[in-house]
Amino acid sequence: MEHLSFYWRPDNKQWILESLKQEFAEMIDLAIAAGHVSLPPLPDVVLQIQQLCLEPEVDVDQIRILLMSEPSLAASLIRIANSVMFNRRGIECHDLRVAINRLGILRVRDIITAQAIEQLKTSSRFEPCCQQTLEQSAKASKQLGATMALVVEQYQASDKARFHYFNKEKAFLTGLLADIGLYSLVREYHVYLARGNYLAVELAMALFEHRCGNFSQNVLSCWGFDQDYLDVASNEGQQLDTNHVSYLDIARIAYYLLLFRRQDDSGLEDYQVEFDTTGAQILYQLSNLNEREFEQRLDAVLKSSGL
Repeated sequence: MEHLSFYWRPDNKQWILESLKQEFAEMIDLAIAAGHVSLPPLPDVVLQIQQLCLEPEVDVDQIRILLMSEPSLAASLIRIANSVMFNRRGIECHDLRVAINRLGILRVRDIITAQAIEQLKTSSRFEPCCQQTLEQSAKASKQLGATMALVVEQYQASDKARFHYFNKEKAFLTGLLADIGLYSLVREYHVYLARGNYLAVELAMALFEHRCGNFSQNVLSCWGFDQDYLDVASNEGQQLDTNHVSYLDIARIAYYLLLFRRQDDSGLEDYQVEFDTTGAQILYQLSNLNEREFEQRLDAVLKSSGL
């Protein structure tokens, strides 16, 4: 298992081993080691909001003024603030300030970043093989995020008091952003080819899967995302309390479910992870849904998010 967002890829260790011998892999590893990972080219207003969120004294009005410079983004944020997932009290708002207050400044950053990355994945123009990878990633990220939200729902349904710290919206967004570094990897590959070099597509894909965690963790860290996002993106985390279920645990359960749905027997055999008793019960319940029921549950989560 390499990266949680790549459940849709066939498991082929030989491709991964071969890809790591390539010159392109050396370039990528040097960039990671030096901290020179290229960041996705997001719209200026999104980057400015990310920078503001790093400031301890940032306030709602600063975010509101920036959003007002992009009317379509502001309208989208109000719509999301009124969605079922993000509007827990069911009170509709039409004011941008109210929407930002309801979501919280950091959640606004998370949402607009996720939107911008999806736009990049679906509208960029690279080589057909690269573009297909990004489009598949956009779909897979939504499925991972929705499945994580579904797993959190089940945890809280089993014991609301014990799992009160989970936030379904955050689970959804960590899944959406888990492979955020993929765009940077694809762009590096595109530039590598444009310079007259060659690397077989399957080797490049294997390398994307193997290095996506490092790239994604670097990108999210640069933009100030918290440790939960970094853990899910890298598929690594420090479990200090074995009784504490983390967002990474949620992501791993979601990954297993999606592998199971894809009927990837080889992937399931290689996938070893420990679940708590509640997690095992949830995994059993959700894996026993038929395909139609499972897809309906995921669709309901996606529609409720407004994204």
